[in-house]
Amino acid sequence: MSAFGGLASTLGGPRPGQSQDREIQRGPGDTVSELRFSPTANFLAASSWDNQTRIWEVNERLESSPKAVIQHEGPVLSVEWSRDGSKVVSAGCDKAARLLDLATGQSQQVAAHDAPIRCCRFVEGPGSQPLLVTGSWDKTLKYWDMRQQAPAHTVPLPERCYVMDTYGPMLVVGTADKQFSIFSNANLAAPIKIIASPMKFQIRSVACAPSTNPADMGYTFGTIEGRIQIQYLEDKTPGRSFSFKCHRENKTTQEVFSVNSLAFHPHYGTFASGGSDGAVNFWDGNSKQRLKNFNSPIPGQITSVAFNGNGGIFAYAAGYDWSKGHEHAKPDQKTGIYLQAVQVDDVKPKPPAAAKTKRY
Repeated sequence: MSAFGGLASTLGGPRPGQSQDREIQRGPGDTVSELRFSPTANFLAASSWDNQTRIWEVNERLESSPKAVIQHEGPVLSVEWSRDGSKVVSAGCDKAARLLDLATGQSQQVAAHDAPIRCCRFVEGPGSQPLLVTGSWDKTLKYWDMRQQAPAHTVPLPERCYVMDTYGPMLVVGTADKQFSIFSNANLAAPIKIIASPMKFQIRSVACAPSTNPADMGYTFGTIEGRIQIQYLEDKTPGRSFSFKCHRENKTTQEVFSVNSLAFHPHYGTFASGGSDGAVNFWDGNSKQRLKNFNSPIPGQITSVAFNGNGGIFAYAAGYDWSKGHEHAKPDQKTGIYLQAVQVDDVKPKPPAAAKTKRY
């Protein structure tokens, strides 16, 4: 257990500057499942349980303007941008992935499964050809060359796909049996490594660390039981991979909440987490301390978090995360997407010496 320990329960409440967060205009009518920024411009995409994925343009004053909508026939569970920022793909419970070309405004179905598609990402295939990868509850992973109708590869998974992320040559897929299958773009047909989760409870979120150095490549994942694990692929040093408690309330009763979403800052390697407690935290994994904490401006849970391409804007979605089922859904539950200007001191790593004075 890391020295993060119970730090998350010792700090709380809104931080100065939260009142300056700007709400996205004309947002979704239901819970946001995923937020993703374009890697090349300040365009934000949000997939939602209202059967739509929406795209907004965001300016430096955090003002937003709607740009496009992708319509699905069921709740949308995942969204992703192509690496050149020209296209958006979203996928969900209608068992289909749909692609929108921003230049033409045209959309089309580009992938299909036998069960809902839980995750979608882009990877680089042979010859640097971009491939769409989709992970489904039908226990398959499919790679799609969008110039063809049939998948380029179909890989059986040990269980249903729950989470997925990619960075550089690495693709990480987490499944319902609490295992991670690690793929490399050098061999898409089979995992190069399978790593079992050391946690007792189910995987809820994952984010790949922004590093292509083999010694530092890894991922961070969160569970439904208020814990985060930092996992390195090359884990030769004892204790380098570690877990810590977070998104918890009341030191005595230890009420725990799901870690619904994780996102790395693109430059500093620190990361954000959003939880069912309605809180957002910024973490420095190397110095093992929390950098910032604030709460949602509306009652509910944080369902997704994201940094923009240069790390200057942070987005988070608040609403009902469906963790307690339909019977706990409130008819008047508000859903909101909020934008925050990132302060360097809130995301910049702290030296180990400073961390020792602040650790719990």
